[in-house]
Amino acid sequence: MPGTRKLGRTTAHRTAMLRAMVTFLFENGKIETTVTRAKEVSSMAEKMITIAKTNDLHSKRMVMAFVTNETVVKKLFDEIAPKYNGVNGGYTRITKIGPRRGDAAEMAIIELI
Repeated sequence: MPGTRKLGRTTAHRTAMLRAMVTFLFENGKIETTVTRAKEVSSMAEKMITIAKTNDLHSKRMVMAFVTNETVVKKLFDEIAPKYNGVNGGYTRITKIGPRRGDAAEMAIIELI
C-alpha cells in the first residue's frame, strides 16, 4: 500500500475499498470522495496506469490482481494508458469542493486528466 493512512478501517476493508474506488475511477473518469481517500486513490490509480503503460502479460496480470472488473482492465490498457504514453506521472487531479453537509468532512473530486 502506498500511503500510511489507515482511514479508520481494517487492512482488508481498506484494501477492498481502494480497489473498488480505483476501479470506479477508471470506469467513469471521476469520483467524489473525501480528500484523504482521494489522495490514497490517486496514488494507487497512478501506479496502475504506470504498470499498464508497459502492456505485456505480466503487467496485465498485476493490474488484474488489483482492479476488480475485466472490462475496466481492458479499457485501462486500450484507452487510458496509451493516452499517457509520453507522460511520467501526474495522471490524476484532485479538486477540493468544500465541506460535506452533515459531518463537515472535506470533500474532493478526483479525476483523470
